[in-house]
Amino acid sequence: MGKLTGFLEIERADRTYRPVEERLKHWKEFVEPLPESSVKSQAARCMDCGIPYCHNGCPVNNQIPDWNDLVYRGDWKKAAENLYSTNNFPEVTGRICPAPCEAACTLNIEDKPVTIKTIECAIADRAAEEGWLHPQPPQKKTGKKVAIIGSGPAGLAAAQQLARAGHDVHVYEKNARPGGLLVYGIPDFKMEKTVIARRIKQMEAEGVTFHCGIHVGQDLSAKYLESKHDAVLIAMGSEKPFDFFAESPGRDLDGLHYAMEFLPQQNRRNAGEPQRPKTREISAKDKHVIVIGGGDTGSDCIGTSFRQGAKSVTQLEIMPVPPMKENKALSWPHWPLKLRISSSQAEGAKTEYSISTTGFTGEDGKVKKLHYTRVNANLQPIKGTEGALDADLVLFAMGFSGPAEDDVIKELQLPVVARGRFKGLDATDREYKLATSPKLFCAGDVRRGQSLVVWAIREGRQAAHAIDKFLMGTTALPR
Repeated sequence: MGKLTGFLEIERADRTYRPVEERLKHWKEFVEPLPESSVKSQAARCMDCGIPYCHNGCPVNNQIPDWNDLVYRGDWKKAAENLYSTNNFPEVTGRICPAPCEAACTLNIEDKPVTIKTIECAIADRAAEEGWLHPQPPQKKTGKKVAIIGSGPAGLAAAQQLARAGHDVHVYEKNARPGGLLVYGIPDFKMEKTVIARRIKQMEAEGVTFHCGIHVGQDLSAKYLESKHDAVLIAMGSEKPFDFFAESPGRDLDGLHYAMEFLPQQNRRNAGEPQRPKTREISAKDKHVIVIGGGDTGSDCIGTSFRQGAKSVTQLEIMPVPPMKENKALSWPHWPLKLRISSSQAEGAKTEYSISTTGFTGEDGKVKKLHYTRVNANLQPIKGTEGALDADLVLFAMGFSGPAEDDVIKELQLPVVARGRFKGLDATDREYKLATSPKLFCAGDVRRGQSLVVWAIREGRQAAHAIDKFLMGTTALPR
């Protein structure tokens, strides 16, 4: 694959970022793409390693060595066709996926994996620029009608697959635009929303009908959808946030918000979209901001706060600081636990590890201080390490426990079951079907718990396979 001796001759080189002082002035993407010649050189580093462990790391089964070889040889169009055969939205994963494929790369044994994510993004963007991203409507219609509740990556992937199979697909989204958290959760500086809008236009041309501003389970009955369609896919995500501070002193103070109250507001502002009714405006401008949670959502809160003009941003993580480098003999080819500095953290945030929030105090009903204690390796408080931090805005970014239970779940009386830390709908792994009705299927975070976009795309594709087989008795859609 690629150049036989490429990995010996060519050093790893990846995309860079625009300077911090420049990128904080706007909401646009700031990643600097590699020139075409460099992308081809990086693709040439892909080894003929016998067992492509990158496949093990990629949930959507991308044929990574194949399209690396095609890029190296300059056949970009065929590379795009290969990439699209396994991944509905590589322009998304090429921007926001953490790239478990690179962790699994054989060259990662020496910390120099092939820049798979960068090459993937380059292929997808090249396809859009060249006009290769055209609609693929079905040659004939099946006469079957499918409703999909939720238009996040799982719902979108399933909708596109089912529409191309010839079914009449209707997607119901409670927000004003389709895309779910791709549109309302991911900040624009990580992925501009024209990327999603372009895909929505393609899907509409393929026969998908989007019904936005309709909250199924409230504005429209889920049982009505079930009665009017041959199959219903529930793909409404995992939106119920963890709140470990419900009983903490000062929890009722103004200025304490969930991340998903904060992030969608800015995305709506950027799009010129009105805020949802009865929404209180949240802004980090001129405030000391504290973000609780060390994951991607917390990082998104940091970057958004800086762009809004925060005085300071501090991120708190209860876990100990990870090691600078993983033990390859123990971790490879799996995703390693090691210290990673996100682009948002690098913009000036202070990150504190092994710290646990104990409460909040304020003045005139508004938060002013966050109180904490240091914890040991067992997450137990260390006596004498108590302290306080200035806090005008506190954002909870501690993950999500499961689906909202006040709409579809409640109406259809669906069982919500434990999945480790998460709660999800109980569906068979291969069929994605719920036992409560022969027509009901589920996919994405609502089924497997909070996870990556690339896993949601896989879930949507797998659910489409199951639904097509259910409707037609057989299916040609890939698993």
